[in-house]
Amino acid sequence: MTISSTMLRIEGVRQLRNPYTLAFTLAMPVAMYLLFGAGMGYGSLSAGNGNVSFYVMTSMAAYGTAVAMSSLTSLAATEAKQGWGRQLAMTPLTTAGYAVTKLLTAVTFAALALGAVFVAGALTGAQADDAWRWAATAGIILSIGLMYGLFGLGVGLFFSSDSAAALASISMTFFAFFGNVFMPLDGVMLDIARFTPLYGFVALRRWPLTEGVLTTGQTDPLWALFLNVAVWLAVFAVLVMLGVRRSRSRQ
Repeated sequence: MTISSTMLRIEGVRQLRNPYTLAFTLAMPVAMYLLFGAGMGYGSLSAGNGNVSFYVMTSMAAYGTAVAMSSLTSLAATEAKQGWGRQLAMTPLTTAGYAVTKLLTAVTFAALALGAVFVAGALTGAQADDAWRWAATAGIILSIGLMYGLFGLGVGLFFSSDSAAALASISMTFFAFFGNVFMPLDGVMLDIARFTPLYGFVALRRWPLTEGVLTTGQTDPLWALFLNVAVWLAVFAVLVMLGVRRSRSRQ
């Protein structure tokens, strides 16, 4: 069996009952957008091909997507280490089916996080000059955001504690603060931010709005953003391989 609709439904309900999932993947991105995007008087000011509210909205949607992917895949890795795989061997569900189910759950919650922030933005004045910029931004966030599933998987495999999901979420929050996600950075802090895991991802999601122009007036070349994403994708893949070796050595 490739996938179980019953398990997929149970996983979705279980995560909806998980306070970490609700707080970090759904509530926090919306709350931060309402605070820094809609709640400030500068939300209606122009920003590239839209306004500041749209700029902040997409930042929070990208953050929520990264948190959802990393935290939920870390849970999958932790469950696998705890012997859940041997339990599944007694059912028609294959290991691949289990992995696909977990991935679909993570992608679903990533889409929910993005949708929740976008709805909040649409209701509170977030604007872009063209409708396609909304769709393009959402597509960039969901497609590139999948890479943070590797980060979560690596964290879940590398650490034996049940706190792996919380660690993955907190790490994403830390990366967001130093990755030019929550607040515009300048000077040395901006130079450092360009090497952090979320910088390329978030800068690419802003491309339909700003076309690479920063609030400081500088412009990020497109190749540098793709390089950032490619390098961190490779780093996350190495983290997963190291996590697999570490988990096997403990068995």
